[in-house]
This record gives sequence, structure tokens and C-alpha cells, in this order.
Amino acid sequence: MSDDMMNNSNKWLRQLKKILPASEVILDPKRMADYSGDKWFAVHQPDVVVLPRNTQSVSKILEFADRHRIPVTARGGGYGYVGGAVPMHGGIVLSLERMNRILEINAKDFVAVVQPAVNTEKLQDTVEKRGLFYPPDPASRAHNFIGGNIATNAGGPRCLKYGVTRDYVLGLEVVLAGGRILRLGGRTHKNKTGFDLVKLFVGSEGLLGVITEATLKLIPLPPYRATLAAGFGSMPQAIRALQAILTAGFLPSALELADQFTLAAAAKYTKSKRLGVCKAHLIVELDGQEKSVRGEVPMVEKMIRQFKPLFVDRGFGDAECEKIWQIRREFSFSLRATGLTKLNEDIVVPRGKLEDLFKCAARLQKKFGLQLACFGHAGDGNIHTNIMVDYNEPGARARSEQALDELFKWVIAQGGAITGEHGIGVAKKRWWPLAVSSEVRDVHAEIKRTLDPHGILNPGKFVEL
Repeated sequence: MSDDMMNNSNKWLRQLKKILPASEVILDPKRMADYSGDKWFAVHQPDVVVLPRNTQSVSKILEFADRHRIPVTARGGGYGYVGGAVPMHGGIVLSLERMNRILEINAKDFVAVVQPAVNTEKLQDTVEKRGLFYPPDPASRAHNFIGGNIATNAGGPRCLKYGVTRDYVLGLEVVLAGGRILRLGGRTHKNKTGFDLVKLFVGSEGLLGVITEATLKLIPLPPYRATLAAGFGSMPQAIRALQAILTAGFLPSALELADQFTLAAAAKYTKSKRLGVCKAHLIVELDGQEKSVRGEVPMVEKMIRQFKPLFVDRGFGDAECEKIWQIRREFSFSLRATGLTKLNEDIVVPRGKLEDLFKCAARLQKKFGLQLACFGHAGDGNIHTNIMVDYNEPGARARSEQALDELFKWVIAQGGAITGEHGIGVAKKRWWPLAVSSEVRDVHAEIKRTLDPHGILNPGKFVEL
């Protein structure tokens, strides 16, 4: 940093400290390092971290930053997988971690009103005790925040039946770059008053405004659930069983698939002998009234057995279902335990292209000499395709980059999407021009320019002015 840049930074930092309580400002480099990255590989140290306690403080910070043209990167739990919370241009990291209260749960209106740093799992546990249900269930829900879920339009296994975060956001309080506070939407479950500006901010990755409050739709909690887990000798068998379930008119809350490499890693990590003999693994969860769920399980199991599974395990009720889901939750840890670097790509293909996706992964594995591990939300075509890399191996980095290029080009050619849950952030920035047309990119830039004319919000990401 030049002397002029350093002096300018010191000047605005002194001014910022005057308008905020000392307890809301972090300048210690060691503490700021904790806010320099997320779960992806990029890191960049901010100039300052601020920890506002309310919307008015957020507004004050953004008005100040806009006036002085200071970059601002909003941050939640820091559990993103694409570098979306990395302050690429330094400046201010605006951490919302202290705005963590559940403001209201209203069983009559079926809504919850929350601040952005409410933990997703905590919200779910709290509403379920009252017989209510907030379905979106990203894998890191024990650690992530609702605000981050909204910013990335997070999903999870239950998206097949219940939809993603977008489908549960009724209203938002958002602070724009200049400090203006918007209240959008409301608490009604239907609302067609003007443009749907609420949905504009869902999935906007901190580029258009900072979310300071959300009104979320709740639904009645399904009173019962059951889960089937089946191991297969081949992936085509598992995919055809999945397709048969949907074709027969069943709509499970989740349909999850995992491939042979993932299962072998999980078998080693968990000491499970059963996983080690599988080349594919399918999890099917059903929920609803107990009588109907218990009636559907034998029918679904019979359908699965037509495709010659190696085994089928049943789980009835929360405790038994959680035992099966615990296996699924170990997959990411198991892959990390291989010692290889896991490049986690949350691609999506049309449902009819699932089998082709696994064939594509096999081709890439053979062509580039890399292991690929595929698992995830097969019911809606969202398969986490992990390229496993040993960066100590000569040429591995270049081969992994080539494999990623081919993977994304193939996905786009199939009518798929380069991200289903994690967002674009920094990690997928180079494929953004391939994923959408120049006209669509121009519209993104026009919206960005209207709401953030000086480009201070989360600069360095996929939309820049």
C-alpha cells in the first residue's frame, strides 16, 4: 500500500471510530484475520471489522462508507463455499454476528421475524417445539446464519419437496449503500403489491444491500417421518430407482445419491463395512401423517427392490431417521480425511440428465487423472461434484482447472446451472460469462448501479461497476 493510500485509510478509520462505539470496532490484525475469508481458499485482510447491534448502526456505517467510497463486505457465519464473504478490496467487513435475535414467532400467522445472525438450526429447533416448520436445511445449518442463507438462496436435501430459502422469505428489512432503509414485503403469505423486490435481494450475495431483518414463512410441522437407505452395485440402478419413485407419483422430502468414491471414503472414515461394498447409495425420506407415511414406506421399498439393491435399511421416527442421516453428514468430512483438497462444485442438471452427469464425471476422472466424488440432492438435480486434488502432485493444479472448465461447459450445454446453493462469489466468477448472456449480465450491472452507484458493496465479486 502506498503512503497516500495508507494516509487516506488512516484518515477515514479515525473518522469511523468517532461515529461508532469502541465496542463495535475491531482493528487488531490478529482478530481481523478471522474475518478475512470463508470456507473457500481466498483470503484478504480488511482494514477494519465493525460489529453493529442494530439497523440504525448499519445505516450509519453504509452512509459513511458510501460518502468516502470505502468497500463494504457484509458477513454472516463465514460458512460460504465460494469466497462470497472475502473482502477482496479490503475496506470494511460488516459482521452482523451481534444481530442474532429471534424477534417473533407467530403461530397464528405462521411467520417468524428474525435478525440476520440467527443460527438456522436454532431457528428450526425453536419453531419445531411449537409445532411449526422452517424447511430449508443447508448442510452447515448448525453453523450458518439466516442472513447468509438469504444472501445465497441456500437449499439442502428437503428442497425437493419444500423448496429453497427464497420460497420462505415473505419480507425483508434491507439497508442500501447510501444508508437508506427499505422495508419490503410483509407477513402475508400472498402479496402482489408492486415488483417483488424481496426476491431481488434473495440470492444477491451482498451486492445490492445488507439484510438486517427477515420475516419468514413457516408451515405446519409434519408429525412423522421415515427414511429408507439403499446400497446398489451400480449408479444406473440407483438413478433408475430414484426416477421410478418420482414417476410413480411419490414426492419424498429428500432423495440423496452418493457415488463409489464418496462411499469408499465414508467407509474408511466411519468404519462402515456396508458402505464399502456399494457403488451407489440412495436415501429416501418421506414425511407427513404417521399412518400415510407408514403406508407409503413398503410401496417405495418394493419399488427400490425392483432394481436389485444390495441392502435396504429402514428408519421410522426422528431418532432412527437421524441415524441414517448421520451417514450422509459424514460424507464431506470423509472426503477431507482422504488428505486430498476437495473442490466442491454445487452444479445442477435437469433431472433427466442425472445419469449423464455421473458418466461425465467418470470421463473427466479418466481424462485428467483426478478422483471425482459426487453426492447430493439428486431429487432436484443438484449434485455436489467434488474434484479431489493432490496439489503436491506435479501438474495437478492445472489439470484440476481444466477439469473444472470442462465440467462447467458440459453442465451449461445440458441446460444446467453452475451453482444451485452456494452462489458465485469469487470461486465461480470466471464461469459467470459462460453461464448467462451478455444482455443478462448488463441488466445485473444496471440493477447494481441503481442500488449501489459507487460500487461499494462486496466489490471484487461477479458484478462489478
